[in-house]
Amino acid sequence: MIVKMKFINISGPRDDIDRVTDLYLSKYEIQLESALSELKTVNNLRPFVEINPYRDALAQAEQFAALLENPDKVRPDEKLGLDGMFEIIRNTSADYQSLQDKKENLKKKIEGLREKQQVIAPFRPLDCNLNEVLNYKYIAYRFGRIAVEYYYKMKKYLIEEMDAIFVEGERDESYVYGAYFVSPGGAPKADALFRTLHFERITLNTEYEGTPADVYHKLQRQINKHTNEIADLDKEAVNMLADRAPQIVASQKRLEELSSNFDVRKMAARMEDNQEDFYILCGWMSEEDLEKFQKDIENDDKIFVMVEEDRSAHFGAPPTKLKNPKVFKPFEMYVQMYGLPAHNEMDPTIFVGLTYSFIFGAMFGDVGQGLLLLIGGGLLYYFKRIPLAGIVATAGIFSTIFGFLFGSIFGFEDIIDAVWLRPIEHMTTLPFVGKLNTVFVVAVAFGMGIIILAMILHIVNAFRSHDIGDAWFDVNGVAGLVFYGSVVAVIVLFMTGHKTPGGIVMAIMFGVPLILILFKEPLTKKIEKRADKMEESKAMFLVQGFFELFETMLSYFSNTLSFVRIGAFAVSHAAMMEVVLMLAGAEKGNPNWIVVVLGNLFVCGMEGLIVGIQVLRLEYYEMFSRFYKGSGRSFDPYAKSGKKKTK
Repeated sequence: MIVKMKFINISGPRDDIDRVTDLYLSKYEIQLESALSELKTVNNLRPFVEINPYRDALAQAEQFAALLENPDKVRPDEKLGLDGMFEIIRNTSADYQSLQDKKENLKKKIEGLREKQQVIAPFRPLDCNLNEVLNYKYIAYRFGRIAVEYYYKMKKYLIEEMDAIFVEGERDESYVYGAYFVSPGGAPKADALFRTLHFERITLNTEYEGTPADVYHKLQRQINKHTNEIADLDKEAVNMLADRAPQIVASQKRLEELSSNFDVRKMAARMEDNQEDFYILCGWMSEEDLEKFQKDIENDDKIFVMVEEDRSAHFGAPPTKLKNPKVFKPFEMYVQMYGLPAHNEMDPTIFVGLTYSFIFGAMFGDVGQGLLLLIGGGLLYYFKRIPLAGIVATAGIFSTIFGFLFGSIFGFEDIIDAVWLRPIEHMTTLPFVGKLNTVFVVAVAFGMGIIILAMILHIVNAFRSHDIGDAWFDVNGVAGLVFYGSVVAVIVLFMTGHKTPGGIVMAIMFGVPLILILFKEPLTKKIEKRADKMEESKAMFLVQGFFELFETMLSYFSNTLSFVRIGAFAVSHAAMMEVVLMLAGAEKGNPNWIVVVLGNLFVCGMEGLIVGIQVLRLEYYEMFSRFYKGSGRSFDPYAKSGKKKTK
């Protein structure tokens, strides 16, 4: 059912808006609308231009809460006041930032040490004391690298002409690292020679002590030390946040409320009157919540509430909030997928719940598999609250019922007797048609009844929305119902061997409704006393109307036959289970139970999915399209019900 909504205006002193929002609006569901947009006829309205004072503190609280291991399991400190919340966030931020600054300093040191490592690493094979080498007075040295191709040229052609000694370090795919040593007098010649070989010099720091390998390992020990210090700082930060977890979580939740409450100003308007400053809030609230709200503010002289009784007639339709019994609640998902009902439409949730479950059960009738769907879907819905799981569980009930009617349990049809019939075996003889499977005949008859019911619902919706044309002359209105009902009645009389009406009577039964459908537009204008003229000529109107009428009659026929799929899937389900049992060797009396189990799981999963989709197609195309528009908008409350029970 659709919850009835009321449009209300809430006003009071400007500086009281936070108290009202926190004390009242957080307890009830109200969809706020922009007061500046809704109250265009009110003069002197201005927007609120204020910065949210809770936003920064909330961002920090959320950051700290996200760093906690299990914030959902932390019990908030309920004794912490607002000042205490700001203080705990401020102190935590300062302490946390101090630890982060120390970490950044250590990271910079590590980065510097790694750079030094990268410089010294290629020279690790050199067995020399770097401090002594870098302080030689009578030997010139050059550390660096040379391209591999030039290194081989040097070794092949120039090694005998050089007065220098080249000591190789590490090498990679492109370069050979090392150092050459030469007497100070021969240094200019050696430098010139190595420049022709594109030797790239690398400067080493004079502070190094020991061999390059010793220096490298010393740098690594310093890096490890700083890395451990960073880990200790992380542990310190974790322990600090854990010690303050109750205060942090309490601050986060309360600041979320306060920040959200403050943002109500985005939807509010200010009005100055006689040097007094007021706020105005407006929005939609359910009649039930409105009654509780008005009772709650009886003794509060700082808040004034005015209910607009005829709001929808002048300012638009109210939002839609659905409220259905728990067993049908999951089916609201299918309604929302198609579109929420408008405030003057019927809520089809219960209709969908009953018809979807019934049709699914007829197409997927098996006691064992139905119980699996019921138990599996029920458990999943109970623990996870997944709407689709609730739908599966409800459909499983009807699958179980039809399983008894068909006498099938996990595909075995010799364990229990069929209360009604066996889908594959039972046949019905019809006049003119001959023998047909009984479930096909019943499926078509059921489809006729569903289409008639959908037409009745269309008529009800049309009268509720005061649409005379749709109610009386639409293909799904009274005229369409009379025509289709007459066709169904004649078919039933003929198939059951009863006498059908005479030709003149049938001509009236079929002809008059079709004429009314054909002239729906001019008849509607006549009744509503509208003077607007038709856009097309009379001849074009008749030609277009004829083809539309022909299409309508074809749609009646095709929509009715579409329900044959109910019987077809009932038969195919039984046939598939026969194949599974045949593969398992059940005919010999000693079936392979592994094949039986796997086959049942496969059929339950694959065919269950296909049947679910096919039933949803029937709901949308054969039923919803006849009576339901789904043009409503969702009710989006400022605060969910139960968000805050007490102050």
